[in-house]
Amino acid sequence: MSDIDAAERLRRLHVAGDPLVLPNAWDAVSARMVEAAGFPVVATSSAAVSAVLGYDDGEAAPVEEMLAAAERIVRAVSVPVTVDFERGYGLAPAELAERFAATGAAGLNLEDSHPPTGEMLDAGEQADFLAAVRAAALSLGVDLVINARTDAFLRQAGPPEARLATSLDRGARYLQAGADCVYPIGASEPDAVRELAKGIPGPVNVAFGNGQSSIAELAASGVARVSFGPALQRRLYGTFDSVLLAAVASGSAP
Repeated sequence: MSDIDAAERLRRLHVAGDPLVLPNAWDAVSARMVEAAGFPVVATSSAAVSAVLGYDDGEAAPVEEMLAAAERIVRAVSVPVTVDFERGYGLAPAELAERFAATGAAGLNLEDSHPPTGEMLDAGEQADFLAAVRAAALSLGVDLVINARTDAFLRQAGPPEARLATSLDRGARYLQAGADCVYPIGASEPDAVRELAKGIPGPVNVAFGNGQSSIAELAASGVARVSFGPALQRRLYGTFDSVLLAAVASGSAP
C-alpha cells in the first residue's frame, strides 16, 4: 500500500470504544510476530528499540539508528507501522518530516516533555511544533498519523487534579494543531481515563498496565488506542535472564 493508504488505514482504526490494540515491537522479528498474530498495525516503543540498539531511552540513541530501525521494521511487514519518535531527536520540523517519511512509516508519537530531563515543554510551543511537522509533511505530499503524547501524568506535573486539567487542555490544543490522537501517558486510574476519553475532542491512547483496567474496561471508557510500550519486551527479556540464562549457567537444560 502507498504511504497515504497506510496512514489512512491507521487513522481509521482509532475508534472510541473499539480501541486499536498495539503490542509494541522493537525489531523486524518481533514486528513480524505481531503481524502474524493478526494485529492490523505494528507500533514501536522507543525504550524497547533503544535497548536493542544498546542505548538508554530518552533520545540517547542516535537519530540515524532510530530511523534505520524504523525502516527495517517497515520493510519486514505489510501492515502500517507507527513509530515512537520521542520529541523528534532534535530535528527541526521540516527535516523531521522529510527524514521520517523516508522510512515509510505511517505514523509517529511526539511527546511534550524534554526526554533527557523530563521537563514539561510549553504547551503553545509544542502545539506550534506539531503544526509545523504536519505542514512540512503535507508540503512533501506525505500523510502522517500524529499521536501527540502529553506527559503531565508521567512526569507528575502538579497534583492529580492538575494533571487531568493539564492533559485535557493540552490534548485539545494538540488536536487543533493537527494531531490525530492524544496520548496522556501515565494516566491509569479508571476515573481519570474516563474523563480524558470524554473530555479530549478526539481519539485517546492509553497505556495498558498498572493492573488498573482490562482492555475491555478501557474500551468501555471510550479509549481509541491501547499501547503496551516496552512492557512485553521487558517481560520477555526478564524470562531470558532469570530463567533461561540461569538454567544454562547452572548446567540445566533451559
